[in-house]
Amino acid sequence: MITLRQLRYFTSLARYRHFGRAAEDCSVSQPALSMQVRELEREIGAELVERRPNEIAFTATGVEVAERAERILAATRDLIDFARHRDVLSGILKLGIIPTLAPYILPRILPKLQANYPRLRLEVRETQTKMLLEELVRGELDGVMLALPVEGADIETLRLFDDPFLLAVPATDERPLRGRVDIADVDQGRLILLEEGHCLRDQALAFCATPRRDMPAGLGATSLATVMQMVANGYGITLLPVVAAEIEVRDDRVKLLHFAEPQPARTIGLAWRRTSPRRKDFAALGDIVMKALGTASAWHAPARRVK
Repeated sequence: MITLRQLRYFTSLARYRHFGRAAEDCSVSQPALSMQVRELEREIGAELVERRPNEIAFTATGVEVAERAERILAATRDLIDFARHRDVLSGILKLGIIPTLAPYILPRILPKLQANYPRLRLEVRETQTKMLLEELVRGELDGVMLALPVEGADIETLRLFDDPFLLAVPATDERPLRGRVDIADVDQGRLILLEEGHCLRDQALAFCATPRRDMPAGLGATSLATVMQMVANGYGITLLPVVAAEIEVRDDRVKLLHFAEPQPARTIGLAWRRTSPRRKDFAALGDIVMKALGTASAWHAPARRVK
């Protein structure tokens, strides 16, 4: 009979493509993991892994089994969640969040979560969208907060709010604060963006409709704080989400300009597995987010820089 242990070991092997690293991930010896994978192959009646000197490869059946095993393990975790978490926002909730949201959203929602749901233990994982979605599907995260839309038939989403973009420019820029900037007037040659992998970069490129999508890649900034320092020192301009404005723009060498209507914006939401029993938790979390942003003065761009 196929066991959950075998599936867990096999999915770890599929993730790391290395018996030693997979064994370390599963906290077992390499021979023990290899034996369980062999047993899984015997139970299924097919070769799943091609063992070669210094490397492994997965057969077509192995790839399909790994994908199905991930879904089985995620559904198993959801079953445990269903039995353990009868009260809304109680117990452990593993939440993933993208880096262009975490520093600006979490300080506003965490106090309200603690006050309203004292039995909740929130575990936060901050990384890029692709990794968050992979961990969500594998069942390593309960839900993620990110920019929508999210593709995937096995994922449900809840829209929370629209986060408009502002144009951050050096204070020496001649354009008036009370004016409105057309997205077509953005000088793409001066555009500073985050490095590859950040969804905010892709959104900015899409709004600017640049034909050279690799144009600003050389900068390699990993955070909005770095990007804003470059703008402050006159190296270029950038698109800044309103939600980040108060924290990231505290330098008089930077000013923020509004875009003309329709303003470019990203849509922020929550995503979770369709099989998850914690829909009520995400609805309650979404309500907390909306209340926190609705009452936080930081939700509005700094008045002294944006008119």
